[in-house]
Amino acid sequence: MSRFNEVVPCYFGGKIIKSEPLREFLSGNIKARREALHITQEKLAELADVSVQMVKQIEGRQTWVSDVMLAKLAHALKVRSFQLLVPVGGSEISEDTTLISGMLTNLHRNIQDDISSRFDRFLTKV
Repeated sequence: MSRFNEVVPCYFGGKIIKSEPLREFLSGNIKARREALHITQEKLAELADVSVQMVKQIEGRQTWVSDVMLAKLAHALKVRSFQLLVPVGGSEISEDTTLISGMLTNLHRNIQDDISSRFDRFLTKV
């Protein structure tokens, strides 16, 4: 079995997603975002500093991307990398972004509270 066809599990919303659906999500999201920005595959390739052939292969689900390639495409499309890998659809991406943003805000707050608490305990011992 070639590496391209291996089943690589990924978790999304508590469900395991295998590699083929991930390629579909990536392909669909890149194409949808590119069309929303009114740019061609050629223009996307130029903005992301990749070949036109690579963009066509990714949109055609014929190849996978490296982390560097994913970051370049996301930057060119003005989205976060993870947004290209979630199920296709603007509302789902928007809801996921809101959910993740809320989770990050809570995490940040918890870290600040934890540091503050530890610092206060340290000061009382000194």
